[in-house]
Amino acid sequence: MTDLPEISVSQDFSTWATSLTHDSIPNDLQNAIGNALLDYAGLCVSARNLDYVGAMIRACSAPGNCTAIGHAAPVDIASAALINGTAAHGEDYDDTFEGTPVHTGAVIMPAVLAAVEQFELSGENALRGIAVGTELMCRMALVAPMGVHRAGFHPTAVIGAIGAAAGVSAALDSTKQEMTDAIGIAGSFASGIIEYLAEGSWTKRLHAGWAAQSGVRAALLGREKFMGPRTVMEGEHGFFFGFSSASIPNDFTRITEALGQNWHAATIAFKPYACGTMTQPFIDCAIQLAQQGVAPDDIVSITCKVGEGTVHRLWEPLSEKRNPSTAYSAKFSVPYCVAAGIIDQAAGLAQFTDNRVAGPAVRDLANRVSYEIDPANEYPANYSGHLRATLKDGSEREIEQPHMRGGAHEALSRDELVAKFKANVAFGGWSDSAANQLQQFCEGFTQADDLKELSTFRSPAG
Repeated sequence: MTDLPEISVSQDFSTWATSLTHDSIPNDLQNAIGNALLDYAGLCVSARNLDYVGAMIRACSAPGNCTAIGHAAPVDIASAALINGTAAHGEDYDDTFEGTPVHTGAVIMPAVLAAVEQFELSGENALRGIAVGTELMCRMALVAPMGVHRAGFHPTAVIGAIGAAAGVSAALDSTKQEMTDAIGIAGSFASGIIEYLAEGSWTKRLHAGWAAQSGVRAALLGREKFMGPRTVMEGEHGFFFGFSSASIPNDFTRITEALGQNWHAATIAFKPYACGTMTQPFIDCAIQLAQQGVAPDDIVSITCKVGEGTVHRLWEPLSEKRNPSTAYSAKFSVPYCVAAGIIDQAAGLAQFTDNRVAGPAVRDLANRVSYEIDPANEYPANYSGHLRATLKDGSEREIEQPHMRGGAHEALSRDELVAKFKANVAFGGWSDSAANQLQQFCEGFTQADDLKELSTFRSPAG
């Protein structure tokens, strides 16, 4: 057995997190959190009438006094975290971290807001909790890039449980020991395999919500002095031993170095398209090709240069990716996303319905899309896109997108985020006045004495 450290990674992080004050959260991070809350809220509304959210409501809505956004009945704290997290992540339109893809908003927002609503805490408590939880998720994603995916787990799911535990603990003003215990407990709550990739089943949709409710439960247990392993991160049988590939080295300094100075949480990216993170730059390439006047019938074949680490999620099995069995499967198919981008010059919620995905024209074009691995591709440090189209006249068109739009290199503007929010709320059947009310709540939440106003967003009528 290896010697145990005097101060563990989670203790070091908890020491910093429990000393964080409102004044030490920089303006750019506060702005990023405000944008993330707006994005999250719109996504919850957009999915409220969809079948998988209905199933979640019927299965998990225990009575309580917390809000499942867009649903009439109040629910208990864990159900609010689970339902809202599932709704926010369900269409894969939620925010993402570019360092290694984890979806922080759909985990941390529902966990922290449920806790703050349950215990009638302030907007400042919520801000602090969101900052801490988001930062920990981002930093954990950098410990072993690609390691969690290669081990067969969904990083948002397993990392999210620990991030949510820290975030809720911070919002509850837990002590350093209580947060350390909560983080340790969450290591045993973490779950989420990626077999959904095979046929586009629904389990990925609930991963963010499951992580959120797991973090809530871990934080409440930690607050009650339930002991968790302080070496959950770096221990011989710890989180990264269980959830990351042994072929990827672990760098635990990524969790603790420059805390409070280098805020990864301020760099969260917002998606312009309603599909998997690494598909986004390829859609930009496809739309650009269409805007050059290339029609689907002009195309003999399309070859995309890709990072090796994306193949098992976005390209294989190629027969499924070219002919997605469900609309959800299409979200993780570059062939389908490229075809939709060329034909529709869009990839919003309307492009990922069962009827649209089954369309013969988009499937025909998707079957002409293939890939080749580019050893120089920067994934996961950068998400880029490339396609080479061979046309019937014998010519070739080559298009590159050097980075993900919506991220650090080319952020979406506030106006673009508001437009996305309003489109999502409208998709969920809410009126303009309800959308405006929800937007105002998101813009002013940090100044609120408590978040009781969340309860006004329960009504199905908006």
